[in-house]
Amino acid sequence: MYSYRDLPETARIWIYQCNRELSAEEVKAINEKSEEFILDWSAHGAKLAAAIEIFYNLFVVVMVDEEKAEASGCSIDKSFQFIKELTDTHDLALLDRMNVAYRDNNKIQICRIDEFEGLLHRGEVSEDTIVFNNLVDTKKDFDSKWEVLLKDSWHRKLID
Repeated sequence: MYSYRDLPETARIWIYQCNRELSAEEVKAINEKSEEFILDWSAHGAKLAAAIEIFYNLFVVVMVDEEKAEASGCSIDKSFQFIKELTDTHDLALLDRMNVAYRDNNKIQICRIDEFEGLLHRGEVSEDTIVFNNLVDTKKDFDSKWEVLLKDSWHRKLID
């Protein structure tokens, strides 16, 4: 089994953001299901060097080392179905891309993009607020560009 630490900076990633913080029981259950999924996950018969980890009890991150075996369309579909299963089982909104996560006094908050726009206009968040850029797609970018200032993220373009 691979972990986040084992994968190279070129590993491909997909970030799924929860609409609420996961409980300890949910984290445990999702980790167990993720291990089962990863053990069986392959592309064209080749086992994928992959990991699924939860960050901040809010983000489910799927990672694949495509230098070892490339994720195919079918294998990506399987991971999407797995995420959908987690969504249904735990009543989460992992596939809802209209939720924004940001830091407020070091606590991570989640709201709808239209609510976030209101916060910005009222001055409750600023261009220096840290937001989570869930569009990063490599481990290298995850490490350096996932948590970024609002003024440096795609979020800024949506709310101008």
